[in-house]
Amino acid sequence: MTIKIGTAPDSWGVWFPDNNKQVSWERCMDEMQKAGYEYVELGPWGYFPTDYESLNAELEKRKLKLVAGTVGGNYVDDASIDNMFKTIDELAPLLKKFPTAKYVVMLADMYTDLMTGKLAMPKKLTEDQWNQLYKNVQRVCDHIRSYGLVPAFHPHVDSYIQTEEEIERLLANTDATLCLDTGHHVYGGGEPISFYKKHYKRIPYLHIKKCDMNVKKEMDKNGWSFAKAVTKDIMCEPGKGSIDFKELFDFMNKIGYDGYAVVEQDLYPVLSFDVPFPIAKRTRDYLKSLGV
Repeated sequence: MTIKIGTAPDSWGVWFPDNNKQVSWERCMDEMQKAGYEYVELGPWGYFPTDYESLNAELEKRKLKLVAGTVGGNYVDDASIDNMFKTIDELAPLLKKFPTAKYVVMLADMYTDLMTGKLAMPKKLTEDQWNQLYKNVQRVCDHIRSYGLVPAFHPHVDSYIQTEEEIERLLANTDATLCLDTGHHVYGGGEPISFYKKHYKRIPYLHIKKCDMNVKKEMDKNGWSFAKAVTKDIMCEPGKGSIDFKELFDFMNKIGYDGYAVVEQDLYPVLSFDVPFPIAKRTRDYLKSLGV
């Protein structure tokens, strides 16, 4: 099997470049290695070192290999796209220096406030705004490709591209390639395995985790923010929940998938800095039991 398993700082509760509720990047890297991972994402730009010499030295010291970076913004706001371009122009030259780092994960701003759950942007878009979104997704994809890197648009909780219908529309109106996040896909009401089988040619990169739909029901009932639902373990490790990862991996093996599946479990804020490592280790052991 040619599926390469990686992990991301998100699995250590890292959502921001600098935050006192997050573990240090040194501890994060150390525990990524101890948990048995070889491939890693950068996480939020600025969390790990951003100069090549420092980053390369720290990764090599732990025998870790970089596979992707991340950029995010509001695809209905041209000014936000300009800021994304600036980040890509800093990020891409760094990624290009690492032979395994071929992907840029494209995140979209949530229309709900991350902490309160209240609407921060209109939940519905006009037709003109949808067209603007498609245009800007295409622009960002093209900019990433101009560096010889692969864009991987990430459908996301409480964003304009969340449900299968919305993802289908994005695929029809752009040539974007996807980062399929299995947990977010379930959260949005979709079925990730059948969706992957249908669109695998447009999905060069995956984030893997599960979504606890019992917590989702409680979230909807009580009006929790996504951040609060995360503290209730709405996004859970691959060994739990309903997604049959063996079926997914068997299909990926059948089609000759040669790429990365990155464990990216939302955990911010962790109740203790000791929480992430045992989860990461259990997850890696579980995936090894499936042959990956």
